Amino acid sequence: MSFNEVLAPEITDIESGLQELISRGYQFVHQSDERGEVSAVVGVRVHDQVVDVVRLNSEDDVEATRMPGGEENIFEPERWLWRSRGEGARVLTEVLALPDE
Repeated sequence: MSFNEVLAPEITDIESGLQELISRGYQFVHQSDERGEVSAVVGVRVHDQVVDVVRLNSEDDVEATRMPGGEENIFEPERWLWRSRGEGARVLTEVLALPDE
């Protein structure tokens, strides 16, 4: 078992994952479509010269990216350091296991 696995909780549902992200400093916005309906929930955390972005399209479609802090477009970065996409609880568990450096 690695150091990160000991510190990072295993997320079993989206709500607990979002609460953990908020406790770690993520700030969230809700992207809306032309009718005003929420199309995605996006969380961003800037720290230690990196930017972490989590985009929740649905419980089964979550994308997370860690990129260098100098990226101009955090929603479509040219470079990234880590990326994962898939089922929400799994991706959120992976994000929370990332080191803070």
